Amino acid sequence: MRDVATVALVTVLFTPVLWALIWLTALPETKEVPDLTTMLQYGTIFASGLLVLRRSFPGLDSQAPKEEEQIIQPRLYRRLPEGFEGPILRLTVHDHSVDVVTMDEVITIRSRFADAIDEMEPVLGYCTHRSHWVTREAIESVERTGGRIYIRLINGDQVPVSRKYKPKLEEAGIV
Repeated sequence: MRDVATVALVTVLFTPVLWALIWLTALPETKEVPDLTTMLQYGTIFASGLLVLRRSFPGLDSQAPKEEEQIIQPRLYRRLPEGFEGPILRLTVHDHSVDVVTMDEVITIRSRFADAIDEMEPVLGYCTHRSHWVTREAIESVERTGGRIYIRLINGDQVPVSRKYKPKLEEAGIV
């Protein structure tokens, strides 16, 4: 029904324009103007063609990304400097501020650590220590040094793993 309504609407809107174009271009030479029935047929064919093209090539429909293509950024990105686009690798707390660590820089924001972690949703990440939270995608390897466990991130940082958070990291298959 929706397709039929679309074709009817485009036909009604397009037919007068098509008729005017034919009248302006063909009339001076042929002196014949097509009748309304012929013009409605042309308009219906044109509208049906548009509908078929739209169904065949969904990308022509809109320049906006589809729902599954949209990247949902964490709310924390709103607190970062204008134009920030890079991935966040980890969060580290210092007193009443949180360091947001990326590949190239460290941005300090004023926030509670728990709030900053909540604002990272839907990014998958883990607390490794009471002062550290890392994203799953930033983890490169796990290292053991002198009985201590560290997670090495893709930027080379080493983040400690405390006994309290080790079971959850083991459950996730990281440690």
